[in-house]
Amino acid sequence: MLSSRYKRKRKRPELTIAPLIDIVFLLLIFFVVTTTFSQETGVVVQKPKATRSDFIPKENLIIAVTREGQIYMEKENLSLKEVRVRVRKKLAKYPKTTVIIMPDKETLTGVLVDVLDECKIAGATKLSIATKVEINE
Repeated sequence: MLSSRYKRKRKRPELTIAPLIDIVFLLLIFFVVTTTFSQETGVVVQKPKATRSDFIPKENLIIAVTREGQIYMEKENLSLKEVRVRVRKKLAKYPKTTVIIMPDKETLTGVLVDVLDECKIAGATKLSIATKVEINE
């Protein structure tokens, strides 16, 4: 009986995590303060210098349209019907030809549409209209 009377209640061991939280918080502050943030500026590339600034691949065909409605291809004044013939010849030689139309900013829309139609009739599938991009600062 004596043994039951003197039997102590055993306390379960406790684990206090307050000091652990303090240490984790201090480590977090340390890493935030000592971290350096670097900005990547990208790769610096030296572009090659062109020997000719007006070089255009043979696959591209440029058609210029003036404000008066005149059509120029390869520095030669053409009519609408001649545009169709020339584009068809170019497409026969270079099937991947991209037709780039460079209209004057005051060119009538009707003339531009006529040139586009003639190019499509000739079989051109890659058509582009060149414009000048203005940057407002």
